[in-house]
Parts: sequence; C-alpha cells; structure tokens
Amino acid sequence: MQFTKAEEYGLIGMIYLARQPRGTVVSLGEISRAEKIPDKFLAKIFQSLTKSGIVQSHRGVRGGFSLVKTPSKISMAEIVRSVQGEGDPMKCCIQQKDCHRIEDCPIRKAVLDARKQMFVVYNRHSLKEMAEHF
Repeated sequence: MQFTKAEEYGLIGMIYLARQPRGTVVSLGEISRAEKIPDKFLAKIFQSLTKSGIVQSHRGVRGGFSLVKTPSKISMAEIVRSVQGEGDPMKCCIQQKDCHRIEDCPIRKAVLDARKQMFVVYNRHSLKEMAEHF
C-alpha cells in the first residue's frame, strides 16, 4: 500500500510545523517553498487538517498555521485520516455497490485486516518522533 501525494505532503507539512518553536504561526508559502510542495495543493491539505482540529488557521498579514496540540500528542494515523480518510486500499472496501462479490469476496477480509493493522502501526508513531528522525 502506498501513500497518496496528499497524505505524503500532509505528513511532510506537519513535520515542518512540528520543527518550529511551540506556538509559531507558519505561512503556507513558507512550508510550500521549504518542502517544494505545490501551494494550492498544500492549501487544500491544510484545510482538511484544520477541519479535523490538528492545526489552527490564523488570518491576516501574519497569518498561517500552527499546531493545536503538542507533536507528541498527534499520531501519524491522525494526520493520514485527516487528509485522506481511512485510506482504503481497494475501492470496494467503501463503495460496496461496485462489487457483485461483496458477500463472498475471497480477499476483502484480508485487505480490511491489513488496513486495520496498518493504522495500528501508524498510531504508534507520533509527529514528534517523525520530526526528530526526518
């Protein structure tokens, strides 16, 4: 399973924020330039992170984003879910109407179990830990 660009950029942007002094407001442009992420795409990602309560948006000339919680209290899973949802590896896991074998699918249970375990691992890793090793 692989990250979407949105998930990857969301994690990288959050790591950038985590490396700033606590309470620092960082502009989207600064993150975009520093991490070489398209600013319009990053704006959409940070909109999702704001809606989920992980980051706070600040308006005005000195506007930007800051972390709501300390990096040690934010898990990798929380970031990924905020950006992209549960990250279903197979379209049919959510859109069950797209598959005529949903009731007797030989691989669906294994894929759902793998996704569950993937998020167990993501929950073990904090933003602080990622920021220290990135």
